[in-house]
Amino acid sequence: TECILEPLSLPESPGGVAAVESSPYVPCIFCKECYLLAEQSQLLKHMIIEHKLVIADVKLVADFRRYILYWKKRLAEQPITDFCSVIRTNSEAPLEEQDNYFLLCDVLPEDRILREQLQQKRLREILEQQQQERYDTSFHSTCMFCDQEFTGNRSVLLNHMAREHAFNIGLPDNIVNCYEFLTVLQEKLDNLQCLYCEKVFRDKNTLKDHMRKKQHRRINAKNKEYDKFYIINYLEFGKSWEEVQSEDDRELLDNLEEDWSDWEEHPVCAVCLFCEQQADTTEKLYLHMQVRLVLNTSSFITLELSLNFYQQVKLVNFIRREIHHCRCYNCQEKFPSKGELIRHMEDTKHVTFLPARSTWDQPQYYFPTYENDTLLCTLSDSEDLVTEGQSEDVPVVSEDISSLKALKQSSVLNQLL
Repeated sequence: TECILEPLSLPESPGGVAAVESSPYVPCIFCKECYLLAEQSQLLKHMIIEHKLVIADVKLVADFRRYILYWKKRLAEQPITDFCSVIRTNSEAPLEEQDNYFLLCDVLPEDRILREQLQQKRLREILEQQQQERYDTSFHSTCMFCDQEFTGNRSVLLNHMAREHAFNIGLPDNIVNCYEFLTVLQEKLDNLQCLYCEKVFRDKNTLKDHMRKKQHRRINAKNKEYDKFYIINYLEFGKSWEEVQSEDDRELLDNLEEDWSDWEEHPVCAVCLFCEQQADTTEKLYLHMQVRLVLNTSSFITLELSLNFYQQVKLVNFIRREIHHCRCYNCQEKFPSKGELIRHMEDTKHVTFLPARSTWDQPQYYFPTYENDTLLCTLSDSEDLVTEGQSEDVPVVSEDISSLKALKQSSVLNQLL
Protein backbone atom coordinates (compact mmCIF):
# COMPACT_ATOMS: atom_id res chain seq x y z
CA THR A 1 0.00 0.00 0.00
CA GLU A 2 1.13 3.52 -0.70
CA CYS A 3 1.63 5.98 2.17
CA ILE A 4 0.59 9.63 2.22
CA LEU A 5 3.56 11.53 3.59
CA GLU A 6 2.30 15.08 3.09
CA PRO A 7 -0.90 16.87 4.16
CA LEU A 8 -3.34 17.16 1.27
CA SER A 9 -5.62 20.06 0.34
CA LEU A 10 -8.78 19.94 -1.71
CA PRO A 11 -8.97 22.48 -4.53
CA GLU A 12 -11.13 25.51 -3.79
CA SER A 13 -13.67 26.92 -6.21
CA PRO A 14 -12.93 30.33 -7.78
CA GLY A 15 -15.65 31.86 -5.64
CA GLY A 16 -14.51 30.20 -2.42
CA VAL A 17 -12.94 31.65 0.74
CA ALA A 18 -9.49 32.05 -0.80
CA ALA A 19 -10.87 34.14 -3.64
CA VAL A 20 -12.87 36.34 -1.23
CA GLU A 21 -9.88 36.94 1.08
CA SER A 22 -7.56 37.81 -1.81
CA SER A 23 -9.89 40.54 -3.06
CA PRO A 24 -8.62 44.14 -2.72
CA TYR A 25 -12.07 45.27 -1.57
CA VAL A 26 -13.59 45.27 1.91
CA PRO A 27 -17.40 45.04 2.17
CA CYS A 28 -19.57 46.89 4.64
CA ILE A 29 -20.74 44.67 7.51
CA PHE A 30 -24.41 45.52 6.86
CA CYS A 31 -24.86 46.34 3.18
CA LYS A 32 -23.39 45.74 -0.27
CA GLU A 33 -21.11 48.79 -0.25
CA CYS A 34 -17.46 47.95 -0.88
CA TYR A 35 -14.30 49.98 -0.41
CA LEU A 36 -10.68 49.45 -1.31
CA LEU A 37 -8.60 48.19 1.58
CA ALA A 38 -6.54 51.38 1.37
CA GLU A 39 -9.79 53.34 1.93
CA GLN A 40 -10.39 51.80 5.34
CA SER A 41 -11.27 55.15 6.91
CA GLN A 42 -14.00 55.71 4.31
CA LEU A 43 -15.61 52.37 5.17
CA LEU A 44 -15.52 53.15 8.90
CA LYS A 45 -17.09 56.54 8.24
CA HIS A 46 -19.81 54.90 6.13
CA MET A 47 -20.66 52.39 8.89
CA ILE A 48 -20.85 55.13 11.52
CA ILE A 49 -23.07 57.45 9.48
CA GLU A 50 -25.31 54.88 7.76
CA HIS A 51 -25.42 52.04 10.28
CA LYS A 52 -24.47 53.68 13.61
CA LEU A 53 -21.66 51.14 14.17
CA VAL A 54 -18.43 52.15 15.86
CA ILE A 55 -15.43 49.76 15.99
CA ALA A 56 -13.16 50.47 18.95
CA ASP A 57 -9.34 50.44 18.66
CA VAL A 58 -9.52 49.54 14.99
CA LYS A 59 -5.82 50.37 14.58
CA LEU A 60 -5.04 47.35 16.79
CA VAL A 61 -6.82 44.93 14.46
CA ALA A 62 -4.09 42.87 12.79
CA ASP A 63 -6.11 41.98 9.67
CA PHE A 64 -8.90 44.49 9.06
CA ARG A 65 -10.40 42.64 6.09
CA ARG A 66 -10.71 39.27 7.85
CA TYR A 67 -12.12 41.05 10.89
CA ILE A 68 -14.88 42.70 8.84
CA LEU A 69 -15.71 39.48 6.98
CA TYR A 70 -16.05 37.59 10.27
CA TRP A 71 -18.49 40.11 11.78
CA LYS A 72 -20.46 40.44 8.54
CA LYS A 73 -21.19 36.71 8.80
CA ARG A 74 -21.97 36.79 12.54
CA LEU A 75 -24.28 39.82 12.36
CA ALA A 76 -26.21 38.13 9.56
CA GLU A 77 -26.90 35.25 11.98
CA GLN A 78 -27.80 37.14 15.18
CA PRO A 79 -29.06 40.63 16.07
CA ILE A 80 -26.44 43.32 16.66
CA THR A 81 -27.53 43.83 20.29
CA ASP A 82 -26.21 40.32 21.10
CA PHE A 83 -22.69 41.57 20.45
CA CYS A 84 -22.52 45.34 20.78
CA SER A 85 -22.92 47.82 23.60
CA VAL A 86 -25.61 50.44 22.91
CA ILE A 87 -24.60 54.09 23.28
CA ARG A 88 -27.48 56.54 23.39
CA THR A 89 -26.76 60.12 22.31
CA ASN A 90 -28.83 63.20 23.26
CA SER A 91 -30.41 61.17 26.06
CA GLU A 92 -32.09 64.26 27.54
CA ALA A 93 -33.63 65.34 24.20
CA PRO A 94 -37.02 64.19 22.94
CA LEU A 95 -37.15 60.55 21.84
CA GLU A 96 -37.27 61.37 18.14
CA GLU A 97 -33.99 63.34 18.44
CA GLN A 98 -32.11 60.56 20.22
CA ASP A 99 -29.76 58.19 18.41
CA ASN A 100 -28.53 54.72 19.33
CA TYR A 101 -24.95 53.85 18.33
CA PHE A 102 -23.50 50.36 18.59
CA LEU A 103 -19.97 49.81 19.93
CA LEU A 104 -18.06 46.73 18.81
CA CYS A 105 -14.97 46.26 21.01
CA ASP A 106 -12.77 43.62 22.64
CA VAL A 107 -14.71 43.76 25.91
CA LEU A 108 -16.82 41.16 24.14
CA PRO A 109 -14.91 37.84 24.61
CA GLU A 110 -15.67 36.74 21.05
CA ASP A 111 -14.20 39.95 19.65
CA ARG A 112 -11.15 39.67 21.90
CA ILE A 113 -10.50 36.08 20.78
CA LEU A 114 -10.93 37.08 17.13
CA ARG A 115 -8.40 39.91 17.46
CA GLU A 116 -5.88 37.64 19.17
CA GLN A 117 -6.31 34.92 16.53
CA LEU A 118 -5.78 37.46 13.74
CA GLN A 119 -2.68 38.72 15.54
CA GLN A 120 -1.27 35.18 15.85
CA LYS A 121 -2.03 34.44 12.21
CA ARG A 122 -0.30 37.64 11.09
CA LEU A 123 2.69 36.87 13.33
CA ARG A 124 3.06 33.41 11.77
CA GLU A 125 2.90 34.88 8.28
CA ILE A 126 5.45 37.59 9.14
CA LEU A 127 7.87 35.10 10.71
CA GLU A 128 7.60 32.88 7.65
CA GLN A 129 8.29 35.90 5.44
CA GLN A 130 11.27 36.90 7.58
CA GLN A 131 12.66 33.38 7.52
CA GLN A 132 12.37 33.30 3.74
CA GLU A 133 14.18 36.65 3.40
CA ARG A 134 16.81 35.58 5.92
CA TYR A 135 18.06 32.73 3.75
CA ASP A 136 17.22 34.21 0.35
CA THR A 137 20.31 34.29 -1.88
CA SER A 138 18.55 35.81 -4.89
CA PHE A 139 18.41 39.31 -3.39
CA HIS A 140 19.43 42.08 -5.79
CA SER A 141 19.38 45.79 -5.05
CA THR A 142 21.38 49.00 -5.41
CA CYS A 143 22.86 51.12 -2.63
CA MET A 144 20.88 54.34 -2.17
CA PHE A 145 24.02 56.39 -1.62
CA CYS A 146 26.69 55.14 -4.06
CA ASP A 147 24.66 53.21 -6.67
CA GLN A 148 26.77 50.09 -6.12
CA GLU A 149 24.87 46.89 -6.91
CA PHE A 150 24.59 44.01 -4.43
CA THR A 151 23.42 40.46 -4.98
CA GLY A 152 23.15 37.44 -2.72
CA ASN A 153 21.76 38.09 0.73
CA ARG A 154 20.10 41.30 1.93
CA SER A 155 22.56 41.55 4.82
CA VAL A 156 25.36 42.38 2.34
CA LEU A 157 23.65 45.61 1.28
CA LEU A 158 22.46 46.59 4.77
CA ASN A 159 25.91 46.03 6.26
CA HIS A 160 27.50 48.00 3.41
CA MET A 161 25.25 51.02 4.04
CA ALA A 162 25.93 50.87 7.78
CA ARG A 163 29.69 50.50 7.38
CA GLU A 164 30.42 52.73 4.38
CA HIS A 165 27.70 55.37 4.68
CA ALA A 166 26.88 55.34 8.43
CA PHE A 167 23.26 54.59 7.50
CA ASN A 168 21.94 51.96 9.89
CA ILE A 169 18.31 50.88 9.81
CA GLY A 170 18.86 47.97 12.19
CA LEU A 171 20.08 44.39 12.15
CA PRO A 172 18.97 42.43 9.07
CA ASP A 173 17.34 39.77 11.26
CA ASN A 174 15.06 42.43 12.81
CA ILE A 175 13.70 43.55 9.43
CA VAL A 176 10.92 42.08 7.34
CA ASN A 177 9.64 42.99 3.86
CA CYS A 178 13.09 44.37 3.11
CA TYR A 179 12.44 45.04 -0.60
CA GLU A 180 9.41 47.19 0.18
CA PHE A 181 11.32 48.99 2.95
CA LEU A 182 14.18 49.90 0.64
CA THR A 183 11.73 51.01 -2.04
CA VAL A 184 9.97 53.36 0.40
CA LEU A 185 13.30 54.88 1.46
CA GLN A 186 14.49 55.24 -2.13
CA GLU A 187 11.26 57.03 -3.12
CA LYS A 188 11.75 59.55 -0.32
CA LEU A 189 15.31 60.25 -1.47
CA ASP A 190 14.13 60.54 -5.08
CA ASN A 191 11.60 63.12 -3.86
CA LEU A 192 14.53 65.01 -2.23
CA GLN A 193 13.21 64.32 1.27
CA CYS A 194 15.47 63.83 4.30
CA LEU A 195 14.85 60.42 5.85
CA TYR A 196 15.18 61.70 9.42
CA CYS A 197 13.69 65.22 9.67
CA GLU A 198 11.60 64.66 6.50
CA LYS A 199 12.23 68.14 5.11
CA VAL A 200 12.23 68.52 1.32
CA PHE A 201 15.20 70.15 -0.44
CA ARG A 202 15.65 71.84 -3.78
CA ASP A 203 18.20 69.43 -5.27
CA LYS A 204 20.05 66.19 -4.60
CA ASN A 205 23.37 67.74 -3.59
CA THR A 206 21.74 70.00 -1.01
CA LEU A 207 19.93 66.97 0.45
CA LYS A 208 23.19 64.97 0.63
CA ASP A 209 25.04 67.82 2.35
CA HIS A 210 22.20 68.26 4.82
CA MET A 211 22.05 64.56 5.77
CA ARG A 212 25.84 64.40 6.13
CA LYS A 213 26.34 67.62 8.14
CA LYS A 214 23.31 67.15 10.39
CA GLN A 215 24.03 63.43 10.92
CA HIS A 216 20.59 62.65 9.50
CA ARG A 217 21.62 59.40 7.85
CA ARG A 218 18.98 57.47 9.76
CA ILE A 219 15.23 57.07 9.66
CA ASN A 220 12.66 58.84 11.80
CA ALA A 221 11.75 56.29 14.49
CA LYS A 222 8.51 58.19 15.21
CA ASN A 223 7.22 57.67 11.68
CA LYS A 224 4.59 54.93 11.95
CA GLU A 225 5.03 54.18 8.24
CA TYR A 226 8.17 52.20 9.13
CA ASP A 227 6.60 50.06 11.87
CA LYS A 228 5.49 47.38 9.41
CA PHE A 229 9.12 46.65 8.50
CA TYR A 230 10.28 45.65 12.00
CA ILE A 231 9.51 42.29 13.62
CA ILE A 232 9.18 43.81 17.10
CA ASN A 233 5.92 45.52 16.07
CA TYR A 234 4.27 42.16 15.41
CA LEU A 235 5.27 40.33 18.58
CA GLU A 236 2.67 41.48 21.10
CA PHE A 237 -1.01 42.08 20.53
CA GLY A 238 -1.82 45.78 20.28
CA LYS A 239 1.64 47.05 21.26
CA SER A 240 4.17 49.10 19.34
CA TRP A 241 7.95 48.80 19.64
CA GLU A 242 8.01 51.80 22.00
CA GLU A 243 5.57 50.13 24.40
CA VAL A 244 7.45 46.82 24.28
CA GLN A 245 10.76 48.56 24.98
CA SER A 246 9.34 50.68 27.80
CA GLU A 247 7.95 47.53 29.44
CA ASP A 248 11.37 45.89 29.20
CA ASP A 249 12.93 48.95 30.86
CA ARG A 250 10.33 48.90 33.64
CA GLU A 251 11.04 45.22 34.28
CA LEU A 252 14.75 46.00 34.70
CA LEU A 253 13.96 48.80 37.18
CA ASP A 254 11.45 46.63 39.05
CA ASN A 255 14.00 43.84 39.37
CA LEU A 256 16.40 46.24 41.09
CA GLU A 257 13.79 46.88 43.78
CA GLU A 258 12.78 43.27 44.35
CA ASP A 259 12.75 41.96 47.89
CA TRP A 260 15.40 39.25 48.27
CA SER A 261 14.66 38.56 51.95
CA ASP A 262 13.09 35.18 51.22
CA TRP A 263 15.87 34.07 48.88
CA GLU A 264 17.56 30.89 49.98
CA GLU A 265 21.07 29.99 48.94
CA HIS A 266 21.68 26.54 47.52
CA PRO A 267 23.88 24.31 49.68
CA VAL A 268 27.55 24.67 48.77
CA CYS A 269 28.36 20.93 49.18
CA ALA A 270 32.06 21.68 49.72
CA VAL A 271 34.40 18.69 50.07
CA CYS A 272 37.04 18.19 52.77
CA LEU A 273 40.65 18.82 51.80
CA PHE A 274 41.78 15.42 53.14
CA CYS A 275 38.86 12.99 52.68
CA GLU A 276 35.55 12.53 50.85
CA GLN A 277 33.39 14.16 53.55
CA GLN A 278 30.97 16.82 52.25
CA ALA A 279 29.15 19.62 54.08
CA ASP A 280 26.42 22.06 53.03
CA THR A 281 28.16 25.01 54.76
CA THR A 282 31.81 25.97 55.07
CA GLU A 283 31.39 26.24 58.85
CA LYS A 284 30.40 22.57 59.08
CA LEU A 285 33.26 21.61 56.78
CA TYR A 286 35.82 23.53 58.85
CA LEU A 287 34.44 21.94 62.03
CA HIS A 288 34.78 18.47 60.48
CA MET A 289 38.40 19.09 59.53
CA GLN A 290 39.15 20.54 62.95
CA VAL A 291 37.72 17.51 64.78
CA ARG A 292 39.13 14.90 62.40
CA LEU A 293 42.55 16.38 61.89
CA VAL A 294 42.97 18.64 64.94
CA LEU A 295 43.27 21.52 62.48
CA ASN A 296 41.63 24.96 62.49
CA THR A 297 41.27 25.04 58.72
CA SER A 298 39.87 28.55 58.44
CA SER A 299 42.80 30.19 60.21
CA PHE A 300 45.16 27.62 58.69
CA ILE A 301 44.27 28.86 55.22
CA THR A 302 43.88 32.56 55.95
CA LEU A 303 44.65 34.34 59.17
CA GLU A 304 47.78 32.65 60.48
CA LEU A 305 49.46 32.81 57.08
CA SER A 306 48.06 36.26 56.18
CA LEU A 307 47.12 35.14 52.66
CA ASN A 308 45.21 37.18 50.15
CA PHE A 309 42.45 35.60 48.08
CA TYR A 310 44.66 34.41 45.22
CA GLN A 311 47.20 32.87 47.57
CA GLN A 312 44.37 31.01 49.30
CA VAL A 313 43.29 29.65 45.92
CA LYS A 314 46.82 28.45 45.17
CA LEU A 315 47.19 26.84 48.61
CA VAL A 316 43.91 24.92 48.32
CA ASN A 317 44.78 23.72 44.81
CA PHE A 318 48.28 22.71 46.00
CA ILE A 319 46.88 20.66 48.88
CA ARG A 320 44.24 19.08 46.62
CA ARG A 321 46.92 18.04 44.10
CA GLU A 322 49.27 16.57 46.70
CA ILE A 323 46.44 14.61 48.39
CA HIS A 324 45.25 13.41 44.99
CA HIS A 325 48.74 11.99 44.34
CA CYS A 326 48.76 10.40 47.85
CA ARG A 327 51.82 12.46 48.71
CA CYS A 328 52.50 14.21 52.04
CA TYR A 329 52.87 17.87 51.27
CA ASN A 330 55.24 18.28 54.23
CA CYS A 331 57.82 15.52 53.78
CA GLN A 332 56.92 14.54 50.17
CA GLU A 333 56.66 10.82 51.13
CA LYS A 334 54.29 8.93 48.83
CA PHE A 335 51.77 6.31 49.97
CA PRO A 336 49.80 3.58 48.16
CA SER A 337 46.42 4.93 49.32
CA LYS A 338 44.84 8.13 50.57
CA GLY A 339 43.91 6.44 53.89
CA GLU A 340 47.52 5.58 54.67
CA LEU A 341 48.60 9.10 53.73
CA ILE A 342 46.11 10.68 56.16
CA ARG A 343 47.16 8.32 59.00
CA HIS A 344 50.78 9.29 58.38
CA MET A 345 49.97 13.03 58.38
CA GLU A 346 47.91 12.69 61.58
CA ASP A 347 50.54 10.61 63.41
CA THR A 348 53.45 12.86 62.44
CA LYS A 349 51.46 16.12 62.76
CA HIS A 350 52.60 16.92 59.22
CA VAL A 351 49.05 18.04 58.46
CA THR A 352 49.59 21.25 60.44
CA PHE A 353 52.87 22.26 58.81
CA LEU A 354 53.21 23.53 55.29
CA PRO A 355 56.37 23.56 53.19
CA ALA A 356 58.00 26.84 52.24
CA ARG A 357 55.68 29.31 50.54
CA SER A 358 57.75 29.17 47.34
CA THR A 359 56.67 25.52 46.97
CA TRP A 360 52.97 26.23 46.60
CA ASP A 361 52.80 29.96 45.77
CA GLN A 362 53.20 29.17 42.06
CA PRO A 363 51.17 30.31 39.00
CA GLN A 364 50.29 26.71 38.12
CA TYR A 365 48.08 26.51 41.22
CA TYR A 366 45.80 29.27 39.97
CA PHE A 367 44.08 26.46 38.05
CA PRO A 368 41.72 24.28 40.13
CA THR A 369 42.71 20.68 40.71
CA TYR A 370 39.01 19.78 40.59
CA GLU A 371 36.71 21.70 38.23
CA ASN A 372 33.79 21.60 40.67
CA ASP A 373 35.72 22.58 43.81
CA THR A 374 33.07 24.62 45.64
CA LEU A 375 35.47 25.38 48.48
CA LEU A 376 37.25 27.84 46.19
CA CYS A 377 34.06 29.91 45.92
CA THR A 378 33.83 30.33 49.70
CA LEU A 379 37.30 31.68 50.39
CA SER A 380 37.60 35.07 52.05
CA ASP A 381 38.43 38.08 49.93
CA SER A 382 39.05 40.54 52.76
CA GLU A 383 41.58 43.32 52.16
CA ASP A 384 42.65 42.98 55.80
CA LEU A 385 44.37 39.73 54.95
CA VAL A 386 47.02 41.53 52.89
CA THR A 387 50.15 42.24 54.89
CA GLU A 388 52.08 45.48 54.71
CA GLY A 389 54.87 43.99 52.64
CA GLN A 390 52.50 42.53 50.05
CA SER A 391 51.04 44.23 47.05
CA GLU A 392 47.28 44.12 46.65
CA ASP A 393 47.65 43.69 42.92
CA VAL A 394 48.20 40.19 41.64
CA PRO A 395 51.02 40.28 39.10
CA VAL A 396 50.05 38.89 35.71
CA VAL A 397 53.02 38.12 33.49
CA SER A 398 52.18 37.67 29.83
CA GLU A 399 53.93 34.93 27.89
CA ASP A 400 55.73 35.69 24.65
CA ILE A 401 53.64 34.28 21.81
CA SER A 402 55.99 35.27 19.00
CA SER A 403 57.28 31.69 18.86
CA LEU A 404 54.48 29.18 19.42
CA LYS A 405 56.90 26.24 19.44
CA ALA A 406 58.98 27.76 22.21
CA LEU A 407 55.80 28.69 24.09
CA LYS A 408 54.55 25.10 24.05
CA GLN A 409 57.84 23.92 25.53
CA SER A 410 58.21 26.59 28.22
CA SER A 411 54.59 27.45 29.10
CA VAL A 412 53.61 27.18 32.76
CA LEU A 413 50.62 25.11 31.59
CA ASN A 414 53.00 22.17 31.03
CA GLN A 415 53.35 21.89 34.81
CA LEU A 416 49.68 20.96 35.05
CA LEU A 417 50.14 17.76 33.03
